[in-house]
Amino acid sequence: MSECSMANTGGEALVKLLENYGVDTVFGIPGVHTLELYRGLPQTEIRHILTRHEQGAGFMADGYARVSGKPGVCFLITGPGLTNAATAIGQAYSDSIPMLVITSVNETPTLGKGLGRLHETKDQRAITAPLTAFSATAMSPEELPGLIARAFAVFNSERPRPVHIEVPMDVLAAPVAYDWTNSVAVSAKRPPACATDIEQAVSLLVAAKRPMMIAGGGALEAAAEIRALAEAVKAPLFTSIAGKGILPPEHPLSGGATLCVSPAWDYVADADVVLAIGTELAETDFWRDSLPINGQLIRIDIDSTKMNDLYPAALPIVADSYQAALALLAVWGERAPNVEPAWLERLQQLPGQVRAGHEPLQQLHQRVLDSIAEVLPQDTVVSTDMTQIAYTGNYVFDSRAPRKWLHPTGYGTLGYGLPAGIGAKVAAPEQPALVIAGDGGFLYTVQELATAVEEIQSALVVLVYNNASLGQIRDDMLARDIELVGVSPRNPDFTGLAQAFGCAVYQPQSLADLRNDLTAAFGFAGVSFIEVDAAQVTR
Repeated sequence: MSECSMANTGGEALVKLLENYGVDTVFGIPGVHTLELYRGLPQTEIRHILTRHEQGAGFMADGYARVSGKPGVCFLITGPGLTNAATAIGQAYSDSIPMLVITSVNETPTLGKGLGRLHETKDQRAITAPLTAFSATAMSPEELPGLIARAFAVFNSERPRPVHIEVPMDVLAAPVAYDWTNSVAVSAKRPPACATDIEQAVSLLVAAKRPMMIAGGGALEAAAEIRALAEAVKAPLFTSIAGKGILPPEHPLSGGATLCVSPAWDYVADADVVLAIGTELAETDFWRDSLPINGQLIRIDIDSTKMNDLYPAALPIVADSYQAALALLAVWGERAPNVEPAWLERLQQLPGQVRAGHEPLQQLHQRVLDSIAEVLPQDTVVSTDMTQIAYTGNYVFDSRAPRKWLHPTGYGTLGYGLPAGIGAKVAAPEQPALVIAGDGGFLYTVQELATAVEEIQSALVVLVYNNASLGQIRDDMLARDIELVGVSPRNPDFTGLAQAFGCAVYQPQSLADLRNDLTAAFGFAGVSFIEVDAAQVTR
């Protein structure tokens, strides 16, 4: 090792190691405790995205990961930097998103001492332990390559979830003992399915007269194989919200992400074999405690804990979705399906049944969403917040490819839409992006408009659907005969605020105006803001 390279600090070496693992972007805010980490960034090709709040950094990393398929990476300061990002880390954990969170922590000799140091937290790892696959402290620079290797093993071979690695300030500043920046571990592989299990699964599917498939976010990398399998078996394919787009909506076997409404529940109840692949079958996807699965369940998932939770499986298979789908196709071969024609005919009635079941609020949302879809560029990524119009969009808005609809499903946190949309644009700058947020949720992370205007030079459209309330909570209070409290906030001048950040702004007065404004916004090389007045635009 040369004298020059011996001068590298732990922080510099860590950044170079991340670059060698393929990291091209980090999201964060530099602080006094991370200066030695930031020293290394100019020596690499890694792009740093300055966020305006650490929660925004976490959500941007989440959106980046959902669109790119690579782990999103955050650099955060000790204490408040980490606690500010905890909500975003929890969201990523809940939705199985790979995220690498690198934080500083106080100097090694002070840890756990309660000396009142700047940003001191009694135990940072105790905060992140429930929100991550693992949380660890690097007590020397030479521990870093092993911890990073362990993190990427989680991302590449297990159910992907966030990892937190904290590095004491003195470790970041310490000289490295040897050059470990090229110590990139061989990527671990996800497990293949047992051949006997695959044979048994094919036997069940061959005998099925009313088969169906449910695919989730864990099956995104197997979209082509799952489509081919559905076509071979003649099995209608439904998806979770995270799995939207695995089958395009016009496909005759597509049931969409409609498992949250009663016509699809009835379909599930009548299936004699259900193949669930890469989905935890969570109530946050289906708006009920559990699906009425009465037929034999074949469960394929990387996470062994999902095999017999709410749904005892007739055939549990712990395996990677891609490898399992490939194996099922190979064993299926030229077999002929045994599906009842009426089963497939019934599927064609589902879209009409879903629309017919809309309440007045969903009918309103449908008109707005249809107007958006009419002018939306085909490859647009849509990032949504926790807002009523997005809840409707989860099951009625079409996605023609995977990774095009982002929603904070499991944790359900407000403020997700805007920063996640920015992260999506950073991951795929050539793709247009649309953010759909409510007025309440938008204000959680409105400051990230500054990051958007600073970093985005192609079409990013931020649409705030303003119903001048915390609509879902208001409606729930009314339904339970609770006097309304705290659900009618005073909103700012949204277009004036967006204009102050540097956005092009629009305020459509009708659905025709909305379509025209969206067309103009998607033609603009930068950030546009559209405020939709829910009480006015559909008059």
